[in-house]
Amino acid sequence: MKMEQLSNDVWQPLQVQGIELRELAHRFGTPLYVYDGERIIRQYEQFARAFDPSIRLSIKFACKALPSLAVIELLHRCGAGVDAVSIEEVFLARRAGVPPEAICFTPNCVSFDEIRRGVEAGATVNIDDLAMLERFGHELGSSVGCGIRINPHITAGGNPHIQVGHIDSKFGISILQLRHLLRIVESYGIRVIGLHMHTGSDIYEPEVFVTAAGVLFEIAEHFPHLEFLDLGSGFKVPYKPGDTATDIAEFGAVMSRAFLGFCERYGRSLELWFEPGKYLVSQAGYFLVEVTTVKQTVSSLFAGVNAGFNHLIRPMFYDAYHHIINLSNPCGKPRIYSVVGYICETDTFAWDRPIAEIRQGDILCIMNAGAYGYAMSSNYNARCRPAEVLVLDGKALLIRRREELDDLLATQRTLSQAEQQMLAAV
Repeated sequence: MKMEQLSNDVWQPLQVQGIELRELAHRFGTPLYVYDGERIIRQYEQFARAFDPSIRLSIKFACKALPSLAVIELLHRCGAGVDAVSIEEVFLARRAGVPPEAICFTPNCVSFDEIRRGVEAGATVNIDDLAMLERFGHELGSSVGCGIRINPHITAGGNPHIQVGHIDSKFGISILQLRHLLRIVESYGIRVIGLHMHTGSDIYEPEVFVTAAGVLFEIAEHFPHLEFLDLGSGFKVPYKPGDTATDIAEFGAVMSRAFLGFCERYGRSLELWFEPGKYLVSQAGYFLVEVTTVKQTVSSLFAGVNAGFNHLIRPMFYDAYHHIINLSNPCGKPRIYSVVGYICETDTFAWDRPIAEIRQGDILCIMNAGAYGYAMSSNYNARCRPAEVLVLDGKALLIRRREELDDLLATQRTLSQAEQQMLAAV
């Protein structure tokens, strides 16, 4: 295990590429998501450099982390494909200019029609259900290659909310069902071109990945026509000073040795796929909110802001920590605050957190907001979702406008006079 060594400037981000974050808040309004495009590019390049250059590496951006056309396009220009988990994400990637052969589609608990549409769109589809695999073979036979998602029955540690490789997980085909899996493949002549695995998130020990990869290496011996192994992702990023994180350079070196050894035993070289999402975009994201009130109660000092878990649900949903700084008073004397939102629920971003003195009207920056922030936002309480800005080459680009009430009403309709009369008669 290694500690992520980051300068204090990283945890006091007053600027992005020379642009004051407070200035962006004033220019575009709050709440506001801001993404540092240069940081995203650096994260991608750091990941790509970590592996032995002889390996045919394919990085698929898990766009569920940040489903923005501009960000998908930016990463694709860097060389990334896309990991999609819904047919809508497949079409989102295509709209961003990603060719179908660079899209990996790994749905879960969807209808077979969605799987068929993924095949028709040209994406590489990973099947994670024996019944779906059997239907895939019955309807498509050997005409289309597919991948198989395996559940390795490995508990990766970290936050239990985001672990998906254990025995009770709904994801993947259990390694204990391998014999049944092989019977289906043989009976229908299914052309298995890849094996896929994802054990969860916030993993920082390379040994966990290598152990899980070893499961795929063993299963791969039963499939002679593989083209790729997809090891998913789950790399931990630091959320506060001194936090642990995956050492990607160490991970790449360890995994490269293991994968090259496997390829030698397998008899030929395969492609090695990864699906990073949080690793690429989390630290590049900042969520800017304005303090609407500072409220002292008999037990707590609350800083209320003009956002809520409808905009950033991770603290409430995953008990996730997000570092918060006061952009308006960064050198102020720290006080203990609970930062809360404007949703009519328990709606907390931070509990009992020391933050430089907060005043009404101050701009707060919630860090590590690039992954699963806007992506998991909603219109709860009929609130509109915020705008998104991408900073690239020192310029702030509006990549998603702020929602308005008309956007919320666009898919709704009022009752006609006749329908109102029917309602009145009830």
